[in-house]
Amino acid sequence: MTDLSAVSPPLSSSTPSPPASGSASSVSSKREGSTAAKIAESVRVRDGGLTQLADFHRWYDDYSRESAARVRRIALHDLVGWHEDPVTGDLRHRSGKFFSVEGLDVRIPDGPVPHWTQPIINQPELGILGVLVKEFDGVLHCLMQAKTEPGNINGFQLSPTVQATRSNYTRVHDGRSVPYLDYFQEPTRHRIITDVRQSEQGSWFYQKRNRNMVVEVTEDIEVLEGFCWLTIGQLHQLLALDEVVNMDARTVLSCLPFSGAGPLMAVAPGDDSFRASLLRSCQGSDGGAVPTDQVLRWITDVRSRSEVITAKMPLNALEHWKRDEFAIAHETGRFFELIAVDVQAGSREVRQWTQPMIRPTAPGIVAFLVKRIDGVLHALVHALVEPGCLDVAELSPTVQCTPENFAHLPPAALPPLLGEVVGARPERIRFDVTLSEEGGRFFHASNRYTIVEVDEDAEFDHPEYRWLTVHQLVDLLRHSHYVNIQARSLVACLHSLSGRPSDG
Repeated sequence: MTDLSAVSPPLSSSTPSPPASGSASSVSSKREGSTAAKIAESVRVRDGGLTQLADFHRWYDDYSRESAARVRRIALHDLVGWHEDPVTGDLRHRSGKFFSVEGLDVRIPDGPVPHWTQPIINQPELGILGVLVKEFDGVLHCLMQAKTEPGNINGFQLSPTVQATRSNYTRVHDGRSVPYLDYFQEPTRHRIITDVRQSEQGSWFYQKRNRNMVVEVTEDIEVLEGFCWLTIGQLHQLLALDEVVNMDARTVLSCLPFSGAGPLMAVAPGDDSFRASLLRSCQGSDGGAVPTDQVLRWITDVRSRSEVITAKMPLNALEHWKRDEFAIAHETGRFFELIAVDVQAGSREVRQWTQPMIRPTAPGIVAFLVKRIDGVLHALVHALVEPGCLDVAELSPTVQCTPENFAHLPPAALPPLLGEVVGARPERIRFDVTLSEEGGRFFHASNRYTIVEVDEDAEFDHPEYRWLTVHQLVDLLRHSHYVNIQARSLVACLHSLSGRPSDG
């Protein structure tokens, strides 16, 4: 197996100089500008640094072959360590930790489907998604992990340095300790770049949140087996490949502050290319079509006027859902089913376990429509109401759906701009990759993530949609529960286009 630490041994970094004297706000501004400049420089290094991408791919392929997990479906009654409540039918881990699968009654009186019931994962504990970053020869690198998860189609995907639930890192499962965890449990010993709680899928999780963190270190770091250093530019190139960068890595990358990088992301006067419009959108020096204070009022308004009533209910009392030996599934055969799997994974903290998982019945589409407004790229976001949201609605992509699920629903339920995405001309598609959702809870949940540019004169007037710049989205990502997990993935995808050559 290719050993990346042998190919490119870590180098020591010098101790940073103390900040210049001045007010607290000016020091903070200088630090933010310095961080953004580091990020921009790391974006520019697309092949080089500690690791050549060719070496990475050899290492990744070798490690995947040698450490592949074995995952097989089993009957629900063969789950080991899980308890089915004799009254409600809810599934819970015997420890009372990790997560449970319960029933949820959902009422949205003004929605196209005003009432339904469904299974939902309830995981109230807060997990950590953390990336360690460090400068080598003046270039910021991210310590990434090749991690196996039972739901991944291809077994391994590139994940954050730490990706762990509280039950994992408190070792409820009596497994091995989580590597590098102390950097995120005691982050004040180092420089914190990002630290914010963010939501996960509001249609399958009930109010689930994780702590998204990026911590910069200067000390030497031992690179353990299964980990490697990559620049942000290299991660951006890997984002263009199907099923390589996992959901948890994407959400952390989306929270990086990209604005304020100055000349490193400068746009030449008169440059009207797509990349130039994207860089202007990231910088924030050009205002958005809708001022941010109006965006915040709009989100508050949607949350205030949207009535969403959810209530826990027994899993065995769901309407229109049926249970057999191997699954709990909707009677139409659509949406998703709850299954059970047995996992054997030698590279994980625990080598063998069983668990329930959600398996979607078809792949979905997650898309931003984007357009240039006065030379600045804007993305059309949707204030989407989902039953598992902590605060009613979050900003979602323009389109976020599984088209096959709408076959028996009223026409009003169909996303209004789905046709613009599926019918887009090839030259208008700026990004188009198949990416997985959370592989620890969802089985083979993959979506087509795409970014489609529409004409500047394209109009779309709807009270639940607004055109926002990338800078506005990143600003909102500094706070919790404004931008949903699918939109955060697309923000990371948009950032990945900033380092590509201009293409019109």
